[in-house]
Amino acid sequence: MNNANGMNTPMISGQQLTASGSGTVQDIQLYKSLVCALQYVTITRPEISFCVNRVCQYLKDPQEEHWQAVKRILRYLKNTIQYGLHLTYSSTLNLVGFCDADWASSPYDRRSTFGYCVYLGNNLVSWCSKKQHIVSRSSIEAEYRSLAGITAEITWLTALLSELRLTLPRTPTVWCDNLSTVLLSANPILHARTKQIELDLYFVREKVIQKLIDVRHVPSSDQIVDLFTKAIPSSRFSLLRSKLRVLDLSTLSLRGDVRIIK
Repeated sequence: MNNANGMNTPMISGQQLTASGSGTVQDIQLYKSLVCALQYVTITRPEISFCVNRVCQYLKDPQEEHWQAVKRILRYLKNTIQYGLHLTYSSTLNLVGFCDADWASSPYDRRSTFGYCVYLGNNLVSWCSKKQHIVSRSSIEAEYRSLAGITAEITWLTALLSELRLTLPRTPTVWCDNLSTVLLSANPILHARTKQIELDLYFVREKVIQKLIDVRHVPSSDQIVDLFTKAIPSSRFSLLRSKLRVLDLSTLSLRGDVRIIK
């Protein structure tokens, strides 16, 4: 990869990887070792979480198509080697989260991909991109499971901050771009579409009643978590990457108030 050209995104926009059909990779062990190494890279490069999650799903029988996807991730990292996750001083300790799900996005088993990210003040402190374990029969099921996932994460972060004797100035806010999910979190009416998520329904509702979280609606155009649920075009990818606080180290490393994780 030393002579390979760099790429602006880690995955082709709209690309859907399939389980078979492009020929088995010759060196399966190399594929597995590279993918496992990329999992460690996501600790400081959250913007590649979705594509790494995708290639991880084919460790059992990797195809040539998957190997090309891994090489594209490496080419992207080569092109953005100077980028890293930046932590800056924040005057507030507000917990703010975003969650989303791409319904039935997997072409061969129709399972959904969900993601979330959580900010403490101005800094990104937690994120996730994951394929759901079961098939969601409606988009609201997939979205609500992502809401339940970030609710559990914020509950844990709140407890951690409490142990550190840090008090949050206001109720943690969760932004979701599915209006039905937002309304359902405040008024959990059971009907056919919510039967499969009844436990998640009451779990989130309990936190809302206790004022431990505040679920609000955000327009899809402002949804940051698109980066964790799908492959997006280069222009939008760059915008959302900057919102995750993954910035160019060469332009910020000399600032005294910046903490850099690379």
